[in-house]
Amino acid sequence: MEQQTRRGMLGGAMKAAVTAFAGVMAVGRGEAQTAPRTAAAAKRDATAKPGTPAPATPLPFTAVVGYGNLLFVAGTGCRVPGTIEEATKWVLDEIEKNLVAAGSSLEKVLKVEVCLLNMGEFDRMNTVYKTRNWGKVFPARNTVQVAALPAGDYHLAIECVAYV
Repeated sequence: MEQQTRRGMLGGAMKAAVTAFAGVMAVGRGEAQTAPRTAAAAKRDATAKPGTPAPATPLPFTAVVGYGNLLFVAGTGCRVPGTIEEATKWVLDEIEKNLVAAGSSLEKVLKVEVCLLNMGEFDRMNTVYKTRNWGKVFPARNTVQVAALPAGDYHLAIECVAYV
C-alpha cells in the first residue's frame, strides 16, 4: 500500500513537472498556455530576498528567479568556517528563507543539486539534509563532487527548483 501511495505522489509530481515543462516549451515557441496565467506570471522575474545581504563577490547571477509557477534557486554556498554539518544547515536555512520570501517552501522543492568539495563528507551532509521538512517524499536529487567552488573555501553548494 505504501508503494502505491508513493507511486501516486510521484505520478502527481511527474505530471506537474511535465505540465510545467510543456508550459515553458509553449511559451518558448510563442504558443498560448493551456492553464490561465497572468502576464506577470509568464515573465521571468527576479525574486527579492528581503533582509539577506548581497553576495560578497559581484558575480553576475540572481539568487532566485521565477518563471511561471517555478522558482530556480541559484547555488548557495557557505563561507563561514566550520564543519560540513554546520555548512549544510546554514545553506539549507538560506535556501528556505529564499523560498519562503518567494512564496514557496522546502515542501515544494522538486529537484536538488548538491556539489561537494569532498565526497567523503556525503554521509555527514546527508545526516543534516534528511532532517529538513521536504514534504511527503524527498525531492529528486543529484550529488556530485567538484574540484573547486567559486569562493575556494566552501564545503558545498546547493541549488534547487521549486514551485509556488
